[in-house]
Amino acid sequence: MKKNFDIGLVDPLVFMGPNDKNIKLLENSFSSGIVVRGNVVKLDGDKNELEIISKILHNMLNAIETTGHVEENDIQEFIQTTTIESKLLSEDAIDKKIILHTYKGIVYAKTRGQKKYLDAVNSNDITFSIGPAGTGKTYQAVACAVAALKNKTVNKIVITRPAVEAGESLGFLPGDLKEKIDPYLTPLYDALNDMIEKEKLKVFLDNRIIEIAPLAYMRGRTLHNAFIILDEAQNATTVQMKMFLTRLGVTSKAIITGDLTQIDLPKKNLSGLIQAINILKNIDGIGYMEFDASDVVRHSLVKNIIKAYAKNEEENE
Repeated sequence: MKKNFDIGLVDPLVFMGPNDKNIKLLENSFSSGIVVRGNVVKLDGDKNELEIISKILHNMLNAIETTGHVEENDIQEFIQTTTIESKLLSEDAIDKKIILHTYKGIVYAKTRGQKKYLDAVNSNDITFSIGPAGTGKTYQAVACAVAALKNKTVNKIVITRPAVEAGESLGFLPGDLKEKIDPYLTPLYDALNDMIEKEKLKVFLDNRIIEIAPLAYMRGRTLHNAFIILDEAQNATTVQMKMFLTRLGVTSKAIITGDLTQIDLPKKNLSGLIQAINILKNIDGIGYMEFDASDVVRHSLVKNIIKAYAKNEEENE
């Protein structure tokens, strides 16, 4: 297999090192052919090995862009860590439910709950994912969507959130609607930035292959061959939830995520997520996954905080 790796505007002499020692180090570590022509590294060899080499080259590029150089010790560390990671992939693929291979590494289900979540997503066209903060609801959903786009099972990703503020009024914030809304969509951009290289993500966003927008923008649309995510769904009204669920077109898939303990709607408004769960849970093709504190993958204290709040709420009911 042949593959080209573009080093962009980085000086080839810096990239190759004195007397091409950086490239020679790679050649001595792998059996694939590695030739530098201008700003392109030409690779020829086994597909799996080329994937490993490409990740190492990417790490070298990042080091140069950050510090202005890359040392021999850095490259040896890149070779060791990337090779070990590749070995883990082959050995643990059965135990770990791998969702996506990214330029930063792998995204996989880390808890039993996340594995059940992934099973539900794979088995259903619509999946409800409910649980506290830190359980990976949104991150895993975005990973599933990016994997589907990468595998060409969909040709578009649409990620949306209700524009409901947690204690602030959008009307008092400066800027146009996009500038007001974007801060509330930051977690979605963060997840995508972890999974798709910056330049490629920009192309996807500019060409609307990936869309991130407030829920109100979904009205009147039918989304065919798309992977659609409704995040923070606990803040969707009953009307908005019905509107969202009926946007699903042919060969599309949807994940609805939410935390029923963080509803920001006025008290007189019923959460559309609660209503949808109650009336749709027995329909074939719709999956349901509920996370708990054991699925939290943030700081260990977060699990204890969630449990403490849950206990307090039970005592005050």
